[in-house]
Amino acid sequence: MKPVTKIAGALGTTGLTMFAALPAWAQDSALQSPPTAAAPVVHPGDNAWMMTATLLVLMMILPGLALFYGGLTRAKNMLSTMTQIGAVACLAMLIWVIYGYGLAFGPEGNAFISWGKFFLSGVTPDSLADTFSDDKISEYVFLSFQMTFAAITIALVLGALVERMKFSATMIFAIVWLTITYFPIAHMVWASGGLLFDAGALDFAGGTVVHINAGVSALVASFFLGKRRGYPTDRMPPHSLTLTMVGTGLLWVGWFGFNAGSELQADGTAGLAMINTFVATASAGLFWMLTERVMGHKGSALGWCSGIIAGLVAVTPAAGNSGPFGAIILGAIASIVCFFFVSVVKPKLGYDDSLDAFGIHGVGGIIGAIGTGIVYQPVFGGPGDGSVGMGAQVGIQVYAVAVAIVWAAVGTAIAAIIAKALTGMRVSEEVELEGLDLGEHGERAYN
Repeated sequence: MKPVTKIAGALGTTGLTMFAALPAWAQDSALQSPPTAAAPVVHPGDNAWMMTATLLVLMMILPGLALFYGGLTRAKNMLSTMTQIGAVACLAMLIWVIYGYGLAFGPEGNAFISWGKFFLSGVTPDSLADTFSDDKISEYVFLSFQMTFAAITIALVLGALVERMKFSATMIFAIVWLTITYFPIAHMVWASGGLLFDAGALDFAGGTVVHINAGVSALVASFFLGKRRGYPTDRMPPHSLTLTMVGTGLLWVGWFGFNAGSELQADGTAGLAMINTFVATASAGLFWMLTERVMGHKGSALGWCSGIIAGLVAVTPAAGNSGPFGAIILGAIASIVCFFFVSVVKPKLGYDDSLDAFGIHGVGGIIGAIGTGIVYQPVFGGPGDGSVGMGAQVGIQVYAVAVAIVWAAVGTAIAAIIAKALTGMRVSEEVELEGLDLGEHGERAYN
């Protein structure tokens, strides 16, 4: 308790006499200031984790995805593939801070889009992100984290378009696609007031926003672009599975930032997302190779890489919405189904999804998004409280998938039409035969 002499000036003689006559417990109570609510501040641990997660997602793009896709192409197109990925990622980052963040997470908006904070107006080192919890992170960190998601999603689309698309057309396509496709879907799924957010759709780290969006867009854009010359009669094997395996490893490591980071806190749910990212991926990698064996082939390095990515894609929406054993099953199912789409469905339909962006990201994303409604339930070890029944939640997930497919398909068609009208989409026959490394960039990956 404070000495009586410390408060004499404040109470005066009469007040001091009355105060001294009170019991000790009453004096303690009177001296305490009324409680005031503490202003929210940045949580240092969460902020540090989110900065780390943001850099992990950047590693997924460069060098992860660039090496993964680059190794799958022919040697004459290695640098062009990597350059396109790097360039659209840089473009997405600049667009994000100019108006993308405002369209996806602005303070005003409706069910489909938001607006505000253009050119990061109002964002300062002291502003906090609305993380739907008492622990806050810097808004600069949050917008940087979300910026890497936009950058990798447009880069994923290129997997269906490599080896034949003009660099100029790629850049124009990316600007339009990000504006009318990615930013609205990100708002609908992840922003309060968004159509699918308010509908109760579960998408922990981007099953609809990233993978269905990218996969469907890749398929639609490939139809506008047309098949590679010689496809499917000519053999077009990957030129370096070594680099593809290195890229796969970098993607898997970076994906922990992608999935565990999407909790926006370093808490138990982030830990759940972490273990799910381990086991779903491990399951998918082995089941792809097992499926190869069952179908009469040898278990391959390419199959392992493909299975790893299929598992990562499938667990993305379920990362914090599933128990570990539900994640294992989800990874296995996605791996088997994606295998059949890549090895059976694509050859029969004859479309040229060069690096299977749709066959793995689109199909795996659909399986993961719908399957999340099942593995979320407590009966399967999920974190759900049972307030929404399995049938109802699966129905919501199917609705979200349908909205994402339609929006991505229409937006991609518009972006492709604009790019084709402005520059044309395909390189010349001579450039395609020579290789885009020399024809588009004047250099070779290998001498």
